[in-house]
Amino acid sequence: MNYGPYEHIKVDVKDQIMTLHLHRPDKLNAFTMTMMKEMIDVFTKVNGDDEVRAIIVTGSGRAFCAGADLSAGASTFDATTNPERAARNAGPLDSVNWSDDRVRDGGGRVTLAIFECLKPVIAAVNGPAVGIGATMQCAMDIRIASDQARFGFVFSRRGIVPEAASSWFLPKIVGISQALEWCFSGRVFDAQEALAGRLVKEVVKADDLLPRAYALAAEIRDNTSPVSVALIRQMLWRLSSADHPMEAHRIDSRGIFSRGASDDVKEGVMAFLEKRPAKFPQKVSKDMPEYFPWWEPRRYS
Repeated sequence: MNYGPYEHIKVDVKDQIMTLHLHRPDKLNAFTMTMMKEMIDVFTKVNGDDEVRAIIVTGSGRAFCAGADLSAGASTFDATTNPERAARNAGPLDSVNWSDDRVRDGGGRVTLAIFECLKPVIAAVNGPAVGIGATMQCAMDIRIASDQARFGFVFSRRGIVPEAASSWFLPKIVGISQALEWCFSGRVFDAQEALAGRLVKEVVKADDLLPRAYALAAEIRDNTSPVSVALIRQMLWRLSSADHPMEAHRIDSRGIFSRGASDDVKEGVMAFLEKRPAKFPQKVSKDMPEYFPWWEPRRYS
């Protein structure tokens, strides 16, 4: 699978682990529409790439992502006046069609692409992560932080609102009270507070951040069925919002019944009994079950 060339991100694949660097180090990896499009391209393509088992997202240089690029000043978020956002100008507010695709938030397009992904996504937060730099992580599965990381849901201090569908993701991760306190205040906080608030799984020294992320990714790569992981990712994210546990029971039952007859399960059971590493034969690109109603990406992005 070919990725790129890209302008505002950098993508490397080694030993079946993809590393996606947000790559504007001179601008603290500030988010742009170019970065948005490039990230969506990666998270869409990777679903069909069996040579990638896990994805690590980090930042180049000393920041993870300092938020939106504010170089346009007061018109930064105004699609009606900012020439960099001309493609998103849906017209004056008094006559805008709110269903116009141009109204859609760019950060949300990215997190929806991550949400639809069939590979586990690990955020390795190496430095400041503010605004979209904080909210994009909420769609990722495991977040680990350097002790130099800083986080901020700063929207209230900019007169705007949280984006990137974070009002859906963030309370699921940290609870409604913690989510509201961080978003109400808009303050920047350190990695230890992020850990205490359950935004990140662990905090490590800066030099240990990427090795720790690679170790987590390698554990998944070396021991699990790619199809099982893809299904588990979608099941846990989607069914945690179901109206009734019967919805989970229905999908669980389909999975147990069908996967029980699969070559992957036969291999997994025999490898355990024979005390050897499993070699799962099935591929995400061709062996995802058809009867799961939502595994096929909906192309929201």
